[in-house]
Amino acid sequence: MTSALPFDDFRDLMQALPPIDSAAAARVRELFAKTASPPGSLGRVEDVAVWLAKASGKAPPMIHRPLVAIFAGNHGVAVHGVSPLPVEATAKSVELCAAGGAAINPVCLAHDLGLKVFDLALHLPTSDITSEAALDERGCAATMAFGMEALAGGTDLLCLGDIGVGNSTVAAAMLCMLYGGAAADWVGPGSGADDAMLARKIAAVDAAVALHGAYRKDPFEVLRRVGGREFAAIAGAIIAARAQNVPVIVDGYAAIAALCVLHAVNPAITAHCLLAVRLTDPGLARASEHLGLEPLLDLRLSHGEGVGAGLAAGVVRAAALVSSGIAAAVGRPA
Repeated sequence: MTSALPFDDFRDLMQALPPIDSAAAARVRELFAKTASPPGSLGRVEDVAVWLAKASGKAPPMIHRPLVAIFAGNHGVAVHGVSPLPVEATAKSVELCAAGGAAINPVCLAHDLGLKVFDLALHLPTSDITSEAALDERGCAATMAFGMEALAGGTDLLCLGDIGVGNSTVAAAMLCMLYGGAAADWVGPGSGADDAMLARKIAAVDAAVALHGAYRKDPFEVLRRVGGREFAAIAGAIIAARAQNVPVIVDGYAAIAALCVLHAVNPAITAHCLLAVRLTDPGLARASEHLGLEPLLDLRLSHGEGVGAGLAAGVVRAAALVSSGIAAAVGRPA
């Protein structure tokens, strides 16, 4: 990256997104139309296969190297008592994933998914967004560039999740900055906030929006001022995936809020993205409506640290195999 201002390269990338492959999507629709099944009988299985084709450019689509990438960050706003968990719980969750004891580990095993967990300077929480910007522009851009490296080594399906004490408050602040409304419209219980803690979360979001509100028209400024490292890294990963024709499954506070930032820059970014699950958080539900994405699964998950993305990946892999099987069947002579 060579420009004078750190965000300039990302602004350029977002205005030059490669188009999705509508021709590949049409070919997959034609495959399903050639089967003996009633039209539309496979419902969203067919839709997912078509989405995979347009995002990857492959018809029928194939998945050989799926990856669950979980980004972990800590937040200065946690000092205001916005989470029932201590900041140290983020590192413990990362360690649990590394040891194979987190919920995402057997999900990845069940669906043959790779797993990487990225520790984003957990020893150094971002600045408290109620009193200053979470990150400076250079640090935010560098973290986005780091997130782009999640695809290094090759993957053909990227499943995004996050870990971070306080990141539901950060996500609410970002969504309030992007879409307006009251803080209470975007704040949810997160990891289990009671009424007093919800009030503290709302107060923190109100304070953050009051301090940084003048920058709400610039989505990248929203990302760096009231976001966090996992949010920035995920934004970078989504951009890199689009450039490499890699479909993306988003799940969780940071992934959805990061996608909202990118969508505010260029709405075309969502074409290669799939929302994993319908989350119970009211703010994330509203955000999914702004994105125009329909969740694939409804499992009453509140926040599963990538579990929703992993479970959705199982359905996506099955859809790819169904379309490949149909292609093989309709290609054989009667």
